[in-house]
Amino acid sequence: MTAPNALDHVRPVFRRILLWAAVLAVALAVVGGVVGLVVAGTPGLVGGLLGAVLSVVFLGLTAVFVLVALRVSKGQMISGAFFGIVMGTWILKFVLFLVVLVALRDRTWVDFPVLAVVIIAGVVGSLVIDVVAVAKARIPIGVSLPGDVARAGRDAAAEGSRSASGGSADAGSDTPRP
Repeated sequence: MTAPNALDHVRPVFRRILLWAAVLAVALAVVGGVVGLVVAGTPGLVGGLLGAVLSVVFLGLTAVFVLVALRVSKGQMISGAFFGIVMGTWILKFVLFLVVLVALRDRTWVDFPVLAVVIIAGVVGSLVIDVVAVAKARIPIGVSLPGDVARAGRDAAAEGSRSASGGSADAGSDTPRP
């Protein structure tokens, strides 16, 4: 049995994730910018805005590259190409995160604590978005369970005896059927 093609079912989920990520970015920019401005002045504002941008870039990279990986692997989520692209993206994001932190470490024009808090809020927000979007998605998996074949045979036999006798095959049976 081949794995189901997930491309058609997963694409809308990740589009929804990208849309919610845009809303998260705006909320992070507004709240992080205002709180950063109040707490640390202009460097706090810059830290809040930069943290919002970095958060949405990292979230967007994951969603975009999962879609790319699905296209490259022709919708087969169990292929090596899919896992390679997704894992490569996570490694790339981690390296980019470290590079940004090192590059901004001693800059006076950005407040590092505000930047860190906004990035952490963005990571938590992106995890919530991913969980909610995937949990609400109704993605068929196309897998038959072991009892499905036997149940289908019983249902067909019951249907045949019901039509042959003109009545219900379960008449008088106290056993409930699913």
